[in-house]
Amino acid sequence: MISIYTDGASRGNPGPGGYGIVMISGHHRKEFSKGFKHTTNNRMELMSVIVALEMLKNEGSEVTIYSDSKYVVDSVEKKWVFGWQKKGFKDKKNPDLWQRFLRIYPRHKVKFVWVKGHSDNPENNLCDELAVAAALGGNLQEDIGYR
Repeated sequence: MISIYTDGASRGNPGPGGYGIVMISGHHRKEFSKGFKHTTNNRMELMSVIVALEMLKNEGSEVTIYSDSKYVVDSVEKKWVFGWQKKGFKDKKNPDLWQRFLRIYPRHKVKFVWVKGHSDNPENNLCDELAVAAALGGNLQEDIGYR
């Protein structure tokens, strides 16, 4: 079982943004973050989930993703994204990221858990710190899919 904590942040919406990820499997723990020049909070929330899933080495991994993003959690758990996919993501934001998500999602056994942001969850709070630091840091990347 792998626990993945994710968060995204943007300074302005749109504006500079970043994501933070904490992955825990047994005694192993990894932290990741990355910043972007011009993006949105929702893009960073979704990007953090995608990047974390793409980092998994073994297909079929059992994964629980903890996120404070209702946008991401509800879109998957309530199966909205699958309806959007059938309609070609017409009039939906972030179709590039949702399509990327849908390529990696079926490779694992994924469950989403919503956690309240900025509360008493230390890993979620750390993800927020990582995301904000990445957004404010130097060496910001281009969010190619942002329009």
